[in-house]
Amino acid sequence: MDEITKVTHIDNVKLTGDKKAVTIIDQTQLPNRMVYLTMDTEEDCYDAILKLKVRGAPAIGIFAGYAMYVLCQKYAHKPYGEFAAEFHRQKEYLNSSRPTAVNLSWALKRMEQVVTDNAGKSVSEIVELLGAECAKIHQEDIEMCRKISEYGLSLIKEGDGILTHCNAGPLATSRYGTAIGPMLLGKERGMNFRVFADETRPLLQGARLTSFELQKAGIDVTLICDNMASIVMRNGWVQACFVGCDRIAANGDFANKIGTSGVAILAKHYGIPFYTLGPSSTIDMNCPDGAHIEIELRDPEEIKEKFYAEPMALKEVKCYNPAFDVTDHELLSGIVTEKGIVRPPFDVNLKKLFGN
Repeated sequence: MDEITKVTHIDNVKLTGDKKAVTIIDQTQLPNRMVYLTMDTEEDCYDAILKLKVRGAPAIGIFAGYAMYVLCQKYAHKPYGEFAAEFHRQKEYLNSSRPTAVNLSWALKRMEQVVTDNAGKSVSEIVELLGAECAKIHQEDIEMCRKISEYGLSLIKEGDGILTHCNAGPLATSRYGTAIGPMLLGKERGMNFRVFADETRPLLQGARLTSFELQKAGIDVTLICDNMASIVMRNGWVQACFVGCDRIAANGDFANKIGTSGVAILAKHYGIPFYTLGPSSTIDMNCPDGAHIEIELRDPEEIKEKFYAEPMALKEVKCYNPAFDVTDHELLSGIVTEKGIVRPPFDVNLKKLFGN
């Protein structure tokens, strides 16, 4: 098996053989250790999402589907009313782990819909249907990532330099990924690109995960600090910017890992096309614009202490640590989805494809 196949077919989220637990690659351990975690309690599943052991909006959605299936088996013996109430409680608990990525709530709602739509069936039948639904969510993501990668590949050509921020590869999704997918797919077809991966402070997803995936796939990747993006663009080394997304509003504003908005502003200044790539599950047509996207605030100690042998700032120094920022739709060249490339005006064209 060649390197690129190893990368794109990695099982980052899956059920155990007996379907009683869900297994993930602990992304906090990469790139130095490949550690698999197996969990079957609501506390461990919540912790896995909150502490970024599983991360990337689509991967979180896949994990949430599997997690609910695993958890509901523990109370499958209860009458329907008690079963449904417990299912709802655990769904709300998991949903509170991270508020920004819409895929989490989207997947949980899909699972809950199975419970409510089949109230007339036995609980054992409902559990079986939930197992089928979470597998369907995963398979759909695999297919969507392939289509997104195909559309994204149409935007770049042999030898292009591409800058990406954070991680939107196979580890964050399934198979090819979203923002990294076109490069992996192109590599399979014999194309070559130069990729510049922002390290993505403070959690270093670009350094730990994106450069890991690209290097393993044999793609020419150069890791840069976030504040080096401007000089790389000014040097003429970047022909396109590809990033993922955690929530896309109806007007095209979108939330992605903190620092994305700054990259988009730089790309606009240097005349470089800037694209976000994501599945339709990331598009929230009920969210009118970026001002309505809730931004997750994380522990300030991630800035001062994480990855350091000792603190890099005084204990009394305040920190502001938003996990995401919102990129204005006016900075965006296009939104690459499994249904095609959406161009401006986004409020009109998103509604044509995904509105109701």
